[in-house]
Amino acid sequence: MIIIELVKRAQQGDEEAYVELFGQHEAHIYRTAYVYLGNQEDALDVVQETAYRSFKSIGRLKEPQYFRTWLIKIAISCSIDLLRKRNKEAQWRSEYWTDLKAGDDGDLPLAISLKDMIETLDEEEKHVVILRFYYDMTIREAAELLRIPLGTGKTLLYRALRKLRIRVEEEEVYGG
Repeated sequence: MIIIELVKRAQQGDEEAYVELFGQHEAHIYRTAYVYLGNQEDALDVVQETAYRSFKSIGRLKEPQYFRTWLIKIAISCSIDLLRKRNKEAQWRSEYWTDLKAGDDGDLPLAISLKDMIETLDEEEKHVVILRFYYDMTIREAAELLRIPLGTGKTLLYRALRKLRIRVEEEEVYGG
């Protein structure tokens, strides 16, 4: 059954449709949470919280075709909430960077290089870059999700990109 039909059924109170929808995306939600939180227990808590929040608010989803994006935004928001609650910084695990590589061509050295470069960024800059380029969110969406002003989101993104550009140029010059 296509996602739009399942979303509409879930919005009308069909719990089985919701369970099927959520089940299709549960592994991706877990991986997303794990990248942000760095441990299995916290990631599983986020999966559970995402299920709860999305079930309670699925009736407000206006565009059923964006269910996956909406669900991932909830998962990211839950992850960030948990980080704030526990007052710790996100840990970016290298084994999960294969999902974040630049292309689908299996260019693992590029993924490792990209991971190393992003590791040099401040935590807030990392969040904005990941949301903007991995999740393909607009700067406005990323800023709303991170609960920061749009101008701050733009500043963080442009500063991060400038740092990354300088790092790439240095590696080209020095052969690093």
